[in-house]
Amino acid sequence: MASEQPIVAGVAGRYATALFELALEDKVLDKVRADLDRFDQLVSGSDDLKRLVRSPVFTSEEQVKALTAILKQAGIDGIAANFVKLVASNRRLFALPQIIRAFRSLVAKHKGEVSASVTVAEQLSDAHLKSLKDALNAVTGKDVDLQVNVDPAIIGGLVVKLGSRMVDTSLRTKLNSIKTAMKEAR
Repeated sequence: MASEQPIVAGVAGRYATALFELALEDKVLDKVRADLDRFDQLVSGSDDLKRLVRSPVFTSEEQVKALTAILKQAGIDGIAANFVKLVASNRRLFALPQIIRAFRSLVAKHKGEVSASVTVAEQLSDAHLKSLKDALNAVTGKDVDLQVNVDPAIIGGLVVKLGSRMVDTSLRTKLNSIKTAMKEAR
């Protein structure tokens, strides 16, 4: 089975592959992915949680104890919760964002999905999100797993990364292009 999966290297790849195979065997792939996505959002939304995940100052026991409470509060249980606690007890919590990314890639490949990352200046409405996903589905001919990031620094427009391709229609990039053209015109 492992030979069918894309090669995912390093610590993150080994952990992600083990989690993927366990979730696939127990037929809970979607639940584990949803739980890990929710945990990833919690981490990106909290500086304290980022510090807990990244800092080597905390002992593994302290990390596991804190994560147990956080996971319970967030309603994350089962394989995903046990996995996060295992990663913490093995002192590999710093690698969790890469593990989650690798896991998403394995799930997407298994389901025939394509992963895309979209950066926007402000949160998209449900209608805009649906039309963007529909457009990407039409372009790829596959179901697109869309990861949306909000970055006000792009001012407006979109930055879409789909596999190895990137389309940058952000206002920041356009303004920088105009600035460069004006410097060359002098």
